[in-house]
Amino acid sequence: MTARMSAVSQPKARGMVFIHSTPAALCPHVEWAVGAVLDNQVSFEWDEQPAERGSRRAELSWVGRAGSGAELASKLGAFQRLRFEVTEDASPGADGQRFSFTPTLGAFSATTGVHGDILVGEDRIKRAVANDALGGESLHRALEGLLGVPWDEELDVFRYAGDDVPVRWLHQVV
Repeated sequence: MTARMSAVSQPKARGMVFIHSTPAALCPHVEWAVGAVLDNQVSFEWDEQPAERGSRRAELSWVGRAGSGAELASKLGAFQRLRFEVTEDASPGADGQRFSFTPTLGAFSATTGVHGDILVGEDRIKRAVANDALGGESLHRALEGLLGVPWDEELDVFRYAGDDVPVRWLHQVV
């Protein structure tokens, strides 16, 4: 009876999937992959992606098991030709997550707080400071990498390519 109760009381997570660009031929495969993770058939509303001829864009709000954001990012990253972001909102007992992927940069992931800020662990900052002090990667460039700046710069073109598309700022603090 205890095992059954814990399965029922597992916390739900929610988040967003943003497909910024995908070849049109992959659209049904993206839907199948997302549906498999969420244990539910999903249907995206696909639009033309003006920033890349012949590609499509879509977004989906999701609800699922805690950790589904990472599973979604893993499944979508396997396609290699997508540009996407997956977010999982912070929930009781768990920080949020943000995952970005581009074909040129690969995968980026970060922990996010309840307000969407990227949280960087002190050990990662100490390593960046030490590398800078030893003549390696500059602290500025290392911090940009830890915050996902290269991914934001590449994805911005795809986020805001259409006049009729609502703007979503995932990285700007207001």
